[in-house]
Amino acid sequence: MKSMETTQLLELLDANEDLYIIDVREEDEVAHGMIPGAQHIALGTIPERLEELDETKPYIIVCKAGGRSANACSYLEAQGFDVTNLEGGMLAYDGELEFKK
Repeated sequence: MKSMETTQLLELLDANEDLYIIDVREEDEVAHGMIPGAQHIALGTIPERLEELDETKPYIIVCKAGGRSANACSYLEAQGFDVTNLEGGMLAYDGELEFKK
């Protein structure tokens, strides 16, 4: 499984790269802020929401600490998706946050 550290993600965000980030935390967790531009798909809903994802795009998967996102990466890889786990998750991320309305 591919992984990246939050410092690498921050560099990509600073460079305005086109990123496809999926936050697999629960609704109450994302209420505390998400990485700007991230799409929220709670871990338990991924199988039923697969049609929302594009197999041609590389996704960065994030959760609170890196465990649930690793599970999501394993599942999505098995479905043919190009995914990267964000090590340390939101606990390690110290960049800007976006709040859902």
